[in-house]
Amino acid sequence: MLFNSIPFLFFFFVVAITYFSIPYRYRWLLLLCASYLFYSYSQPGYILLLFGSTLINYYAALRMGDERVSSGIKKKYLFFCLLSNIVILLIFKYYNFFTQSLTGFVGQYHISLTIPELRLLLPIGISFYIFKNMSYAIDVYRGDKIPERHLGIYALYVSFFPQLLAGPIERSTRLIPQLHKRFDFDYERVTKGLKLMVWGFFQKMVIADNIAPLVDAIYNYPSRYQGLPVLLGTFFYAFQIYCDFSGYSDIAIGAAQIMGYKTMDNFNRPYFAKSIAEFWRRWHISLSSWFRDYLYIPLGGNRVSVPRWYLNLIVVLLICGFWHGANWTFLVWGGIHGFYLVSSIITRPFRGYLTRTISLDRLPRLHRSIKVLITFFLVCFAWIFFRANTISDAFCIISNLFAGWGSAFTVTGLENIPFWSDLKFEFVVSLIAIGILLFVQLMERHGNIIDRLSAQPVWFRWPAYYFILEAILLFGNFGSKQFIYFQF
Repeated sequence: MLFNSIPFLFFFFVVAITYFSIPYRYRWLLLLCASYLFYSYSQPGYILLLFGSTLINYYAALRMGDERVSSGIKKKYLFFCLLSNIVILLIFKYYNFFTQSLTGFVGQYHISLTIPELRLLLPIGISFYIFKNMSYAIDVYRGDKIPERHLGIYALYVSFFPQLLAGPIERSTRLIPQLHKRFDFDYERVTKGLKLMVWGFFQKMVIADNIAPLVDAIYNYPSRYQGLPVLLGTFFYAFQIYCDFSGYSDIAIGAAQIMGYKTMDNFNRPYFAKSIAEFWRRWHISLSSWFRDYLYIPLGGNRVSVPRWYLNLIVVLLICGFWHGANWTFLVWGGIHGFYLVSSIITRPFRGYLTRTISLDRLPRLHRSIKVLITFFLVCFAWIFFRANTISDAFCIISNLFAGWGSAFTVTGLENIPFWSDLKFEFVVSLIAIGILLFVQLMERHGNIIDRLSAQPVWFRWPAYYFILEAILLFGNFGSKQFIYFQF
């Protein structure tokens, strides 16, 4: 069930009304049934997979939390729990990738190898709920979380419908205690959640979905275009994927907030980051913090030798890339970001010396703007591999990016850009909407825009609300396009 669909709006309205109408002791059951109904709307057969994964983690956590169980046995339960979740991911998400890669590799040496494919539909949101299960098991093993004995509450934590399909990957230490609390109807909280959901719909339907055909026109036919069209397509994709995922996150966070549940923010103006390291502290925060806490720090983080530190960064970013999908393009994307991080550490003294030499440190605003632009360009370059269908397509796009600029701004050159002929409306709407997004994010330097608007007089804030609603109704794409991160 897509957030940007009429069935979801009806579903959520019924669930929210019923939630505040029934006695507190039945609310967990309502939300659990609603979450399983929400998931089964698209893939009913995979409910058993979701429930099976939940049962494995629930039982293993109970055993790890038992004081009578020795530390050695607890470690075995943790291993069993993590292995079970990883195997589920390997079978459903990565099996065909590994078998096809192996077949292609040995084929280069004229060795014939036939491995049967698994024709399985990728379960929506599998990477997200598997990571929630794994973090819960690790938290219980470490002693950071007492195991949840109520199976229904734990199942609700794993399947909580606002976060089930694409996060945020909420920690058990934050969400499970809230599932035991009673939240009464609060007008201010509910309206704030609704405003956040509306802003999420604006990002998804007005920006991301209008940008999608512009990007597809370039990236699905990379050999057709050179120069300016490729640059524009790459620029637009940076905002498409951000608004698509940030929009989903805002709808999810707002929906949970309406019912009383506070979840972590997933984005914090990532394209205003001044470095790649800062970008990862602002982008998909729930995932980047997951990798930090459950992979990077256990590997030693930066408390090891310098070469090992660099290796830790690269390994974590490679795995992060592979988490996004079973394709070499995602591995390369992760590797590029790993290279960025290591390079920034190595070149830090030189960059500091250069800044002082040209007196750029005396112009802090200019210096900050330059760093933001450089970081944005680096991120956009990496997005080429993330969006490209294949590695060869990515390299084709990169080579064409630097070609064809001689006629780029002539009448003939502009006619070759699909935005100028077939997609003029989407092009204009996208540019204006991106401008609104950047303006809002600039305003958020001084605080959350919803809080700031709520503090304004009625004559100011209500026209702003109506403007966003009218923009969605007039310019929103109501084709119920799937969210990009559903495929991960």
